[in-house]
Amino acid sequence: MSIRHGLLALLERGQMYGYQLRAAFEESTGSTWPLNIGQVYTTLNRLERDGLVRSLPEHEGGQRPYEITDAGRADLALWFVTPISRNDRPRDELSIKLALALTTPGVDVRAVVQTQRGATMRTLQELTRLKYTSDRPEDLPWRLVLDAMMFQAEAEIRWLDHCETSLVRHRPAAPTARSGSPPEVVERAGEEAHR
Repeated sequence: MSIRHGLLALLERGQMYGYQLRAAFEESTGSTWPLNIGQVYTTLNRLERDGLVRSLPEHEGGQRPYEITDAGRADLALWFVTPISRNDRPRDELSIKLALALTTPGVDVRAVVQTQRGATMRTLQELTRLKYTSDRPEDLPWRLVLDAMMFQAEAEIRWLDHCETSLVRHRPAAPTARSGSPPEVVERAGEEAHR
């Protein structure tokens, strides 16, 4: 999630100070992505440095509100019309974990898959429960976020099922040759691994 663009979108609604931005962000996402107040102020400082927001004079209570600039509006408009690339998302830790489990001696890969499936199922059940706690029209943004998380959990479960099926069919590759082995042995080991 782009905190930068999330804050710009919230400031498009009107002037806000840091704690208001954090509360509005969490309300908009149904608190599915809690935001640290330090992240808010660090991001606001960068946005101000880049000319996308400007700070206003402090209120009597010592709170300093921020407002979006024209450059910030242009950046936000561009963000809304630009698709999110799969390359822009963080690394998929679960995929990396399973790939490494397959190549790490002594790891029960099936147990790793089962443990993850159980955790993902519990998450899916909790998200489903949360989705039906409210059907007020103003909760639509929150429900859409929950829907996205539910679809991701369902996709992860399908992928884990696929992994388990693949593990059943998997035959470990021939041991790889160590340095000093004749080239034809190394070549045969490579051919066996690709079959």
